[in-house]
Amino acid sequence: MTTTVFLHAHPDDEASGTAGSMILASDAGHRVVVVYATHGEHGTVPDDLGEGRTLAEYRRVEAEASARVTGTARVEWLGYADSGMTGWEQNAHETSFHSADLEEAAGRLAAVLDEEDADIVVGYDWHGGYGHPDHVKVHHVAHRAADLAARRPRVLENTMNRDRMRAQIAAAREMGVDLGDDFDADAPMDDGNPIGLPESEIHHAVDVTDVMERKRAALACHSSQVDVQGMLAMPPEVYTAAFGVEHYAEPGLPQGMATDLPFA
Repeated sequence: MTTTVFLHAHPDDEASGTAGSMILASDAGHRVVVVYATHGEHGTVPDDLGEGRTLAEYRRVEAEASARVTGTARVEWLGYADSGMTGWEQNAHETSFHSADLEEAAGRLAAVLDEEDADIVVGYDWHGGYGHPDHVKVHHVAHRAADLAARRPRVLENTMNRDRMRAQIAAAREMGVDLGDDFDADAPMDDGNPIGLPESEIHHAVDVTDVMERKRAALACHSSQVDVQGMLAMPPEVYTAAFGVEHYAEPGLPQGMATDLPFA
């Protein structure tokens, strides 16, 4: 049995990014653990939050529900505050994940890796996929935690396949689908870099189309969030085309992308 620890920046990041892989791994008998760096305090406040209840508390419940869908065996929290988007004043808050001491944050994650005797830790690519400060920090924390762990796990980086996205956008436009003029895989994201990685820098493509209903159900657990509501509004076939393959880079491997489940 393989144990994989997924480090995600905020609740719902697992559902959009790695839920299919988590489902496939847990279905195959492997142990799946998710660690959230923050509670997502700067997400959308739902109408039914209720008096005296914080958004962080609300989103913890959503995360636990998602874990039940994906078969995740353990949910942990590093305990940092959501840093907001690039340039927000919250980036510099003393409790934000973005401003956290790298050794301290990595030490918290390494403790989980050691408790689990983890085989694999999953973070994000070098710019967090789209430049969000918390996502970029996940990249650094995952790598440093692997170095600090008693038994160094493999490090995988969840990412998005920019070349695949570009081809899908072009195909949709050829079919007459109106995506708007600013829907561009090569456009600058939050940090000025284009989304994800080129296919040449990706090592694993995990086809999760067989578990798309459950992946979508995991996403629905986080339905308090506006961006999640937008994804859930997609027709099933569009949602599957967009999110039916999950991609990972694995530093140190030679160039070439395998169609495998790297958590087995």
